[in-house]
Amino acid sequence: MKLFLVGVAVGYVLGAKAGRERYEQIMRAYRGIVEHPAIQSAAGVARAKIGEKLGREG
Repeated sequence: MKLFLVGVAVGYVLGAKAGRERYEQIMRAYRGIVEHPAIQSAAGVARAKIGEKLGREG
């Protein structure tokens, strides 16, 4: 039973570490995409168009 619990604990620690590293990798990729100048420009255009539509209807 002790060996099983040690195995569970080791698996948990290694899995948590791998999970955190993967999360950080995904977040770096997300930030790289979101902060890209072309994406920022497209988002600005979309916001302006939405603002125009809401301004005319409201």
